[in-house]
Formats: sequence, C-alpha cells, structure tokens
Amino acid sequence: MTARSGQISVDTPDATGAWAWPLDPTAVICCAAGLPDAARDALEAAGRDYPDEALCRAHLARAQDLAPDHPAVLIGFYRFHFYGGRLRETLAVGLRCLDWAAKAANLQPDWRAVRPGDAPFGDFAAALPRFYLFCLKGCGYLNLRLGEPAAGQAMLEKLAELDPGDKLGGRVLLQVVERQGRDDDD
Repeated sequence: MTARSGQISVDTPDATGAWAWPLDPTAVICCAAGLPDAARDALEAAGRDYPDEALCRAHLARAQDLAPDHPAVLIGFYRFHFYGGRLRETLAVGLRCLDWAAKAANLQPDWRAVRPGDAPFGDFAAALPRFYLFCLKGCGYLNLRLGEPAAGQAMLEKLAELDPGDKLGGRVLLQVVERQGRDDDD
C-alpha cells in the first residue's frame, strides 16, 4: 500500500505495519473518515469543553480509547497540548502523527531515511505526503521552540529536501535558525 495508490487504512496495522482497511487519505486526514461516531462525539465535546482542561483531557482520552491512532484523535491531542503551551507533549504527539503518516504512506519509519522519490511530495493534492510534510515541519518547529536547535534544523532541512518548492513554507524557519547567533548588523 503506497501514498500513490490513493488508498490508506487507519484501523489497525497488519503484520507489515500497513493499515488494515482502505480509505481516501484526504477523507481520513481532513474529514475524519473512519472515525467511530462515539470518538467523533468525544472530539466535539473536547472542543466544546476546552476551557476545562481536565474535562477536555477526559474527552480526548475517550476518543483515544475508541480510535487510538486515528489522525483526527492525534490532531485533537496535538491542538490541546499546543494551545495549552505544553510543547513537549505536543512534540510527542507530533512524532506519533509523523509515525502514522510514514506507516500509512509506506515510508521509512525513520524520517532521516525518507527520500524525495519515496512519495509524491511535490503534488500538493497528495494528502498523505502533504500531511507527512506538515508533521515534519511541526516537529522541527517544536524542537526549535524547546531549545533543541540541532534536532529542529535537521527536521527542517529534511523538509526542504522533500519540499524543494517550499510549498509548506519551511524555509523561513530555516532562515530563523541560520540567523540565530548573528549580530543584527549582519
């Protein structure tokens, strides 16, 4: 199963790590296709109850119990932690999203080993490769914010390699890294 096939699965991985049932990647990532109704209800409740951190977290935990690796649940946790200023937790979820996207697109599990020809990264309409790139960008950014410039820069350089047209705007973050440590007069 590849990103080029236009079909992915998000229920449970098989012995090879590929996902078990096919759905359109755009529908899964953008529209929560395949998400059980009860998990969708829990995510909606988390959004509604966001001001109450404990209640919001409980709703997210319920959604995770029902659909543990569905991107909609992962994205819900990502947003919860990010907007709550919990960047380490956000990075952990971001890395889970990156792992999910790699498995779903049949990419190498180590982002450092992924090459431009492994998926149609230049095709902005290809949802899985685009989601993978967004995850890579987010994790790179979070590493920078967490004071891990080498890790952040490495991820952003990989993003630049996979997205040479800079459709996702990762180069601006690399420019920030490159400017750090320079005098303002440079």
